[in-house]
Amino acid sequence: MIRNRITLSFLTFLLPGMIYAQDLRKLTLPEAIALGIENSKNLKLSQNKIDEAVARLATVKDNALPTAKASFLYNHAEIPTNKLSIGGADPINLPKRADAFVGTAAVEELVYGGGKLKYAEESTRLLKEVANLDADKDKEEISYAVINTYYSLFKVLQSKKVVNQNLESIASQLKQAQRFFEQGVVTKNDVLRFQLQQANVSLTEMEIENNRKIINYNLDILLGLNDNTQIEISEPDNALKTAGTLSSYIDMAMSNRQELRQLDLQNKVADLNIKSIRANTLPTVGVGANLYYINPSGKFIPPTDQFIMPITLGANVSWNIGNLWTNKNKVTEARIQQKSVVIQKDILSDELKKDINKDYQNYQLAINKINVLETSIAQATENDKLLASKYKNNVASAIDRIDAETLLYQAKINLEIAKADAGLAYYTLLKSTGKISQ
Repeated sequence: MIRNRITLSFLTFLLPGMIYAQDLRKLTLPEAIALGIENSKNLKLSQNKIDEAVARLATVKDNALPTAKASFLYNHAEIPTNKLSIGGADPINLPKRADAFVGTAAVEELVYGGGKLKYAEESTRLLKEVANLDADKDKEEISYAVINTYYSLFKVLQSKKVVNQNLESIASQLKQAQRFFEQGVVTKNDVLRFQLQQANVSLTEMEIENNRKIINYNLDILLGLNDNTQIEISEPDNALKTAGTLSSYIDMAMSNRQELRQLDLQNKVADLNIKSIRANTLPTVGVGANLYYINPSGKFIPPTDQFIMPITLGANVSWNIGNLWTNKNKVTEARIQQKSVVIQKDILSDELKKDINKDYQNYQLAINKINVLETSIAQATENDKLLASKYKNNVASAIDRIDAETLLYQAKINLEIAKADAGLAYYTLLKSTGKISQ
């Protein structure tokens, strides 16, 4: 009985840790991106649009197939007045009732329609490529959203790490101040100042933890994980990337940006639309075959020689001549619409150039910030050591000591954030070119 109680108590002690372990997920940045893409509802919707475009293309192809139809008719007639007399001729006696079976079957094929079917198929195929580019663009957006949130969580965790180090240092300084107070070296006011600093930093730590919970939850949703999953991230590669020239990134954007490629495809679709409208002025040619079954005997299976089954073959040529002078305005309208697509691409190209320049300059600024902050940390470290020595020797005040320490840890936090900002700025620059995974 005692052994069972011990076992139960041991399991009760381990259970919270086991549950927590189940909710912990360690992810690298590439793993997080892959998971976000896999579980993205937006990408599933994009795939549905692609499937819809594929189905529409198959429907357009079906329009080029021959059409066939068949019908079968049964007709029963009652003839109350069945005697017909015309002029002075002998009257014609008709039956009081009659039954007939009539069946038809027809096959038709459009041989030439001015190329409209071909243009429709090519246009629909281009729209399918537009849908594919939509999916690629959504994939880039999802990837960047994951990267952005991942770096936000990294910055919070790095800040929390530095703040915890600061709290440990303050606790040590507080013990020292209390010891000095007991020895009569410092006043009670010095001890209170360290306690106040400890309270202020603790409040900062609470705010950081609150932000961590918010960002962690957002990342859970973004990755399709349970919303109580605690994400443990691996430190992303913050090695500073050497940026190329501004013109090289602009050239990549002109080649890779999905929006520009979509407008190129829309331009081709508009060109096919013009050709399709012009085809309205051309004649159409079709061939067909018809089979008739006529059975007036009134019996479903007629006696021999009491039904006929003629077969006809034919061809037809039609030409709406009026389109020769009514179609030109439709062509003009289609050309104006195509010109609008070209203008949209020019406008978008200018906007992209401005965005790329902004992202490029922001990355350069982020790199320069890191260089400045590394220098400031070296200076703050030296200043902290100097004030720590002076305070121990009762040369500097507690305020001077606290200020020096605060400057040092703030510089450390700023450096960690600057490194993360630089990494994110680089991905932002790559996103502006249309290809994050370069």
